[in-house]
Amino acid sequence: MAQSEPEKNHRASPKGWTIEPADWRDYTQLHYLEKACFKPEDLWPFWDLIGALTLPGLVRLKATHDGRMLGFIGGEREPAKRRGWITTLAVLPDFRRQGIARGLLAEGEKFLNAPVIRLSVRLSNLAAVRLYESAGYQVADRWPRYYAGGEDALVFEKRR
Repeated sequence: MAQSEPEKNHRASPKGWTIEPADWRDYTQLHYLEKACFKPEDLWPFWDLIGALTLPGLVRLKATHDGRMLGFIGGEREPAKRRGWITTLAVLPDFRRQGIARGLLAEGEKFLNAPVIRLSVRLSNLAAVRLYESAGYQVADRWPRYYAGGEDALVFEKRR
């Protein structure tokens, strides 16, 4: 198995959902998840979603229960900079506050396997900000007017 691909064994939670690798067959559910979680202007286009699910070397994990995708995390490595980026993390609204995002974040960090991990988040997304801070991330930068509509992004960093 390629080092960049997550192991095929599934990690089960006490609440019945599992974290497992995602692939191109998850496109429809990932598209639905994005629409349920993000503002329309923040949705990834078709080719970005396909790339997240198929390009080699990317981390792509999904949280599922009974075949339904409840959450997703994507990430990429920057070996030359000895860091990884979490490019997306989302959990369906009806399944939040059950540890799914925290579980996906922890597994994503393992598979990124980098001494520094970064991610960006809308300044107004207070639930995500609290999650990242409680997981050991600290604000490393602020990108003015990064998001559609002109909202700033906070760039979080975790050193391991």
